[in-house]
Amino acid sequence: MALSCPRFAPSLLALALSPTFCWAAESAMLLDATTIEEQADDGYRARSAAVGGFAQAELLDTPASVAVINRQLIDDQQARLLSDVLKNDASVGEAYAPIGYYENFVVRGFSLNAANSYRVNGRSVVGEQNVALENKQQVELLKGLSGLQSGVTEPGGLINYVTKRTENVRSLSVASNQDGERYLAADLGHWFGAEQQVGVRLNLAHEDIRSFVEHADGKRDFISLALDWKISPDASLQLDAEYQSREQPSVAGYQLLGGTQVPGGVDPDKRLGHQSWSKPVGIDSLNLGGRFEYRLDDNWKAALDASHSKVVIDDYSSFPYGCSPRSGCDTWYAHFSPQGDYDISDYRSPDDTRQHDELQATLSGAFATGNIGHELTVGSSALRRTVARRKSVNEWIGTGNIYQDNVEFSPTDVPLNPSHRRLDSRQYGLFFSDRISFDEHWQVLLGGRQVRLIEEAFTSSGVSDRRTRRSEFLPNAALIYKPQADTTLYLSYSKGLSLGGEAPWFTSNARDGVNETLAPTTSRQLEAGLKRDWRGLSLGAALFRIDQALQYSRPNVDDDLPTYVQQGKQRNIGLELSASGQASRNLQVSASTAVIRARAIDSGTETFEGHEAVNVPKVRASLAADYSIPGIQGLSLLGGLQYSASKYADPSGTVKVGDYTVFNLGSRYTTRIEGYETVLRLGVDNLFDKRYWRDTGAYQGDGYLFPGDPRTARLSATVNF
Repeated sequence: MALSCPRFAPSLLALALSPTFCWAAESAMLLDATTIEEQADDGYRARSAAVGGFAQAELLDTPASVAVINRQLIDDQQARLLSDVLKNDASVGEAYAPIGYYENFVVRGFSLNAANSYRVNGRSVVGEQNVALENKQQVELLKGLSGLQSGVTEPGGLINYVTKRTENVRSLSVASNQDGERYLAADLGHWFGAEQQVGVRLNLAHEDIRSFVEHADGKRDFISLALDWKISPDASLQLDAEYQSREQPSVAGYQLLGGTQVPGGVDPDKRLGHQSWSKPVGIDSLNLGGRFEYRLDDNWKAALDASHSKVVIDDYSSFPYGCSPRSGCDTWYAHFSPQGDYDISDYRSPDDTRQHDELQATLSGAFATGNIGHELTVGSSALRRTVARRKSVNEWIGTGNIYQDNVEFSPTDVPLNPSHRRLDSRQYGLFFSDRISFDEHWQVLLGGRQVRLIEEAFTSSGVSDRRTRRSEFLPNAALIYKPQADTTLYLSYSKGLSLGGEAPWFTSNARDGVNETLAPTTSRQLEAGLKRDWRGLSLGAALFRIDQALQYSRPNVDDDLPTYVQQGKQRNIGLELSASGQASRNLQVSASTAVIRARAIDSGTETFEGHEAVNVPKVRASLAADYSIPGIQGLSLLGGLQYSASKYADPSGTVKVGDYTVFNLGSRYTTRIEGYETVLRLGVDNLFDKRYWRDTGAYQGDGYLFPGDPRTARLSATVNF
């Protein structure tokens, strides 16, 4: 019997439904539903995470602020990118995360660093990639300093992806959006052997990306394989491999008009500076990891972890940036003209290769000294990061205007430059952590990492121009009090070490193509927190203060160019509140609020002193909810919101973007079709089509503004065989 596409009234629902059903019509026939079963899972509540230490630990007993976004929430929100996941935590914002490029984030008011802020199963991965989510069980975020866990890293936090392990599972998912996107994913797992000692988990995905931005469609292919081998009752091996090929045109951000005004009336669908001949940005990534664990006896075990992560970026962009006399300005400026004019450059930087290799050995166990219990972990790690890239081609080709249609120009004929090693960074660490239990109420956590950083940087011609040698001890200590089994209070102190910033191209210490990199800088954090498991909910509150050396471009009286310096400090003080779990019989929630005061102190520059940091709102809030409809088994109403207060778009604290609230609405329906459990999800993000600026972050010293996504409808279907 021939099948035809159903006809729907012109609505968001129709737009979301028709592409997927038309696509799948030839291979599937929907039959009458039979018995309906509710999903059997833990909901939005997570009870443990590994990112807070060196092994899986109960969140209630972890003296740090940790957020966990688990698989059900990822599925319900049909998340494909890390930004879709981290919107569920109010302490997180985007920090230069353009569509079509790799994303980065600001946590607790500090930007993360692609070199050291991202991990898979606790092992370092190159951050210059959009890590696929199809094979991830949950995403963990440690907020604040993580020097004990990872050595040299930024003070904002640490993101850890946890991969799925072997289960007997077979599922197929299809999805689309109102722009006709096509998405197909498979999840296959099985245990083998008479005693189920060998297991594999295979994940596959293909995505034809249909962006709401014009001329920004792309595609993605992904494959991963996980192996679990129970070698003996005392030995086990876990291996993970994932490869992703992604290409999509990069969507550049806006800049301030005249350096003092936020653009108004912009169309988020428009791609600035588009040229028909420009190529998409291609990002190929390979992440490999392995863990061998051996139980020495009932109390002690040893583990060896190894990982390899490699990313190759082919960056091509017709890039809108700044304003010169050719685009209507009296001289050259690093912002758009007051009328919205800008220069367009043909930017080319292919074969940009980033690689991480890490090895870590740990020994952990429990013992007692008299009446005092100890849970001890000691270990050593070595991490190498290398960067090889060409000196980019960046040639002016024409001009554009944010309110006018794009004009076609000719591409540059400047040849590509040769590729050279640009960075060789090695980090060695010795670490320990001891949880000391005095009784059922009092515990002390003492730990530290001795880290040694050895770096050599090279010019675009491959000549060594910087050598860094730094050794630092990073302590971590916490006092824990448990008045009752379901309640924890803690007070903690930690110290971190971060890489020094690189001088922007427009500063006095970036001459002759050599950008000075400042010395590594230390940071310190004090945090007090309360956690409680109460009637199906996990509740949390954390009050923190983080100090780090302020790095900024200081204006000079006797020089037209500013100088990039470390002077004074940035002090961020904040309060975080969170709740996740079952709020009532039919309602589960994941909610958080963050209030942050991020200020420059003792900068020596009146223009910057005491101002709120760029791209850090004073208040953020996030809510995701799942309400099971009484009387209709298998049907749930999904919804939520993201709120952000106003935030600054320039470091002098004179230009702000407005606050916003974005509402989301959706549903999930679990049924059986032909005897197979089927889950249908429909979601509409930004329900009221709010116009707002989601990101006012900086990149390499330049400020950008990115508009938020317009109303977006998504539909997915998952069949479990």
